Amino acid sequence: MVNNRILKCATFLMMVLVLIGCSREDMDEDVLSQEDISNIILHVKDDAGGTVKSYNYTVNAAVNPEIILSNAKTYTVTIDFLNGNEDETQSILEAKDEHFLLFNFQNADIQLERDDDLRGTRTDGQRLGLKTKWKVINAKTGQDAKLILTLVHGAISVSEAQQGSVYGTVEGGETDAMAIYTLSKQ
Repeated sequence: MVNNRILKCATFLMMVLVLIGCSREDMDEDVLSQEDISNIILHVKDDAGGTVKSYNYTVNAAVNPEIILSNAKTYTVTIDFLNGNEDETQSILEAKDEHFLLFNFQNADIQLERDDDLRGTRTDGQRLGLKTKWKVINAKTGQDAKLILTLVHGAISVSEAQQGSVYGTVEGGETDAMAIYTLSKQ
């Protein structure tokens, strides 16, 4: 009977220790959860005309921003991540080896090239994607053209290579933030 009580107490203590040991406080400080990013802003610059339009995706908003593009044009796109008024983009750059962006152009024919400088290039040589060039072949090839932009944290490996409609691949990791933008043809 005494051994049974000791076994139950020991089991309970082990469970408590496991729960305490797995708390979020022990995770890397540079982990940005979806709750820490409230807005993802794309700044889309028409390379020929020089005009810049910003498209602000707000987490949990009822409507996705509509990016208006012209066929046969090239755009330079930069991305800002915000938590309220705080710019989280710098945190992503400071932990660049822990982050990577995936660009999934659905029902659109857009060629993407990452154009990050050294600050936005990981030590494995892969560029994050905070600055890109978009060459628009056809902004809308079907119904519901959109860009799904995903910020991944902690991937085992990453690649800038295109796979299907997605620019970039990752092995492992988790989503820090995701934004959906509607694509329209001007």
